[in-house]
Amino acid sequence: MTVLLSLIAAACYGLADFVGGVSSRRSSVWPVGLLACGGGLVGSIGIALGTHGSPTGTDFAWALLAGAGGGVGTVFLYRGLATGRMGVVAPVSGVGAVLLPLLAGLLGGERPSVIAWLGILIAFPGIWFVSREEASTSSDSTSGLLDGVLAGLGFGLSFAALGQVRSSAGYWPLVAMETVAVISLALAALALGGDLRPRTRADLGGLVAGALSCVALVCFLVANAHGLLSVVGVLTALYPAFTVLLAVGTLGERVHRTQAFGLAFCAAAVTLISLG
Repeated sequence: MTVLLSLIAAACYGLADFVGGVSSRRSSVWPVGLLACGGGLVGSIGIALGTHGSPTGTDFAWALLAGAGGGVGTVFLYRGLATGRMGVVAPVSGVGAVLLPLLAGLLGGERPSVIAWLGILIAFPGIWFVSREEASTSSDSTSGLLDGVLAGLGFGLSFAALGQVRSSAGYWPLVAMETVAVISLALAALALGGDLRPRTRADLGGLVAGALSCVALVCFLVANAHGLLSVVGVLTALYPAFTVLLAVGTLGERVHRTQAFGLAFCAAAVTLISLG
């Protein structure tokens, strides 16, 4: 169940990034990002109203930290996908999203089995290769690198902090997280001179991305309640593989040799972690 829910979370994040990235290229990162965070907030309120829990101040504190990381991660991921090289932004953000929850789990006393460890180690090159694009003639081979690093740190912080929220807390901490994500994105827009006003129909893709991210977060929380954060975080960070598969299936993009190699690594990682 832990592996299945983690993979569902990864699939939802992959689809959310696909929708958000396409929408950002057609419009602007700021309104798409704002609607994505806003859609996640509305979805989390609906889930919280239909469930029960006993959150503490500590749960809310972790959720607030997760929200700050998620908001910042969304800004820099969408900006990187819209203006930089996807083959730089995606793998850097994916690897960054793995590191912090993995370290948080290990520092918290988690000890994956040897087989699971092998799967975790294989996941790193899998995430990197599956997100790579074919060599181009562009001399700007690091375009989007900084955005990718900041997005990865933001999402990694979000996963690590959210993993500390107790399963008995329910989903009101998730509402707090999404609220902070909206606020942090708005503050980032003010600091960087971004325009948050939706102007085109493409901006509405942010609402779809936000709803998918909300589903992913719920799956992540449930998976973490039944498994190890160090494992759940790694599996969830396989989301670039789903983004690539979606691009192939819906846009007719071709999977080149490096991506196929990465997809094989991801499949091996999931198999080993499941056996572990």
